[in-house]
Amino acid sequence: MILSYHPCFIADENRICAGRNPDRADHAFIQKADAVILPQGCPEPLYRMARQGCRRVFPNYDARFDFSGKTGQVQLFQKKNVTHPFSMIYADTQTYISGCKPNELPKGLHYPVVFKFDWGGEGEAVTCIRDQTDLADCIEKASIYERSGQKGFILQTFIPTGGRVLRVVRIHQLTQAYWRVSPTTDQFLVNLSMGATVDHDSAPHLQAKAIHLIDQFCSNTGINLAGFDVIFSQDESHNQPLLLEINYFFGREGLGGSSAYLDQLVLQIKSWINEQDLQR
Repeated sequence: MILSYHPCFIADENRICAGRNPDRADHAFIQKADAVILPQGCPEPLYRMARQGCRRVFPNYDARFDFSGKTGQVQLFQKKNVTHPFSMIYADTQTYISGCKPNELPKGLHYPVVFKFDWGGEGEAVTCIRDQTDLADCIEKASIYERSGQKGFILQTFIPTGGRVLRVVRIHQLTQAYWRVSPTTDQFLVNLSMGATVDHDSAPHLQAKAIHLIDQFCSNTGINLAGFDVIFSQDESHNQPLLLEINYFFGREGLGGSSAYLDQLVLQIKSWINEQDLQR
């Protein structure tokens, strides 16, 4: 029996867990299931219950919940030895202050530098710091957030990309890549919501390098549904791909829109089920 919690994938049994915690009934269904299909916005309690009660669960969100937030992603990059911009993780402002002189960058970093809060996606909560004033402002903002319980940030080497970021989307065995290109080469954040355009065709050799990087990373982590941001430094001649971020929620415009994305998702879920040697 295949159990689906995804509203767009119809299986033998179909349930919805939006706006509530999983209960005993969910646990019973999961234990009887041969495979469980979860929604992209799956909450952690449902995922943990599914993983404990069933051997076959799609998508694989182990990395998402074991290495949560932006700080967790950097820890995952470090653990898997994947190329990424040099990053320093801070649990809170006190940790930063205890290791640095006031308004000074830690050893190994130089202005400009990227400041990332532990939360947010698609460029949210990310700032380019160009001087000590910017740094002081971000540290003060972090201390304010900490009063409400939101902690953690990253200081990261700034990589000049020429206003181009490659999005690589992995859906089971399907990999699609496209560039997001900003209107100007010096724009810091490269998002479609900020005027960037989609380019599927440019620099296919760089796309191939990035796809190879993501293929290896997914093989090492089990990730099979995510959008990865990969960058290349415009100042480096060797054009090494750098993994910037994992987006478990990602825009669909570059994939042809929501309808096209969901069609591909359903096909890939069916492919995944077939690989489990299950009968529907």
